[in-house]
Amino acid sequence: MGLEQILRIIISYLIGSISGSMLMGKIRGVDIRTMGSGNAGGTNAFRTQGAIFALSVVVVDIAKGYVATYYVSGDFGQGSMLGVLCGIVAVLGHVYPVYYNFKGGKGAGTLVGILIGLYPFGLLISFSVWLIILVLTGYVGLSTMLAGISFPFVIYYENFMGGLNSTIGSFSIIMALFLVFTHRSNIIRMLKGNENRFEKVMIFRKKSS
Repeated sequence: MGLEQILRIIISYLIGSISGSMLMGKIRGVDIRTMGSGNAGGTNAFRTQGAIFALSVVVVDIAKGYVATYYVSGDFGQGSMLGVLCGIVAVLGHVYPVYYNFKGGKGAGTLVGILIGLYPFGLLISFSVWLIILVLTGYVGLSTMLAGISFPFVIYYENFMGGLNSTIGSFSIIMALFLVFTHRSNIIRMLKGNENRFEKVMIFRKKSS
């Protein structure tokens, strides 16, 4: 790997370290890491600051993943090793941002941006899984983990059909495992029975008396 490729990877990490919640929070004068779950991601942004704030956070987080994977790497959607590496370090930058004492989000939004750049059809399938699990359970964390876990299966099917290269397949497995790791606190809360739900989106929620 040459100096140019290394610089592209470093730049991708620095871009990934730009936190949407911290950027928008600075404009509003809040730090959502001191609120709610303490996470600097879109879900906590929604719970503590509302939909418009959360949407702006998600847009920034998705954009940086896309920019790092598609443009900074010079991959332009080809699924090269460099494109995948730039995507991975962008996610690492989001979760462990150098600008904010390495305390960031859980990587889901940035991963969405990466998948837009690498394989948008697979993202559509995983988003469908996310939406189905969300309306059935109300758990955003569980929905995100299962959507991430579903992605390698989509890639496996495409590889079986001869449609994608093995680099994206390896990336999908790494990112699925990493999403489970970053959502470990959600798993603990679900096991304890105190994980927050978005009950309003559930199709089988209990009716209030």
